[in-house]
Amino acid sequence: MSQMDIALITGASRGIGAAIAVRLAEEGYDIWLNYRSRHDAAEQVAGRIRDLGRECTLLPFDVSDESAVKEALDAPLKEQTPYILVNNSGINRDGLLFWMPPENWKDVLNVSLDGFFYVTSRVAGLMMQKKRGRIVNIVSTSGQTGMPGQVNYSAAKAGLIGATKALAKEVARSRVLVNAVSPGFIETDMTKDLPKAEILKMVPLRRFGTCEEVAAAVAFLCSDEASYITGQVLNVNGGVHM
Repeated sequence: MSQMDIALITGASRGIGAAIAVRLAEEGYDIWLNYRSRHDAAEQVAGRIRDLGRECTLLPFDVSDESAVKEALDAPLKEQTPYILVNNSGINRDGLLFWMPPENWKDVLNVSLDGFFYVTSRVAGLMMQKKRGRIVNIVSTSGQTGMPGQVNYSAAKAGLIGATKALAKEVARSRVLVNAVSPGFIETDMTKDLPKAEILKMVPLRRFGTCEEVAAAVAFLCSDEASYITGQVLNVNGGVHM
């Protein structure tokens, strides 16, 4: 890592994304923190990062909006290339498929897949020119096993797993590593309304995970210790899927 290395994290104003941003700041990276609309939450995360002595640049834009991504990233990318890109943005719009409005299907896939494409296509080529970089995509156990009521979310995350493996092969010769981290049931806003007692019966470790545990897995994949790992899915799920 050089003194000025940067980590760009999407969807980082709260939850897993915020924990990843703080953990990578602890590891010595300056942070480009993307979020869509939660300005107060993003400022709080930025304050924690600055308290660690690292710089934090706030980049508010919707990853699923190609023109917004271009407007927000093209200028800073002319000046600097992040060493790390974490594609964390994602939304859920749960419901059974036969009752699902088309917009709930499109919105979930647009954020996870279009967002991945719009951001990564701008960053990966620059990493290849530098012949260094780490890309980590945050996926989900739902994309590995399928989850009833989450056909849209499962499809989006399964697609992102496929994209991770394909991109890893495309950029490997340029020494850019691409991996995914797949959280199971993590204590976040997305899981707060789930029937926890019933879910815990399915989890061998009998607890939900923490955002910090997911962030630790991301930090490992971005470290020198993971320099021979690419195209992999690292599960952080308490044993719910093996």
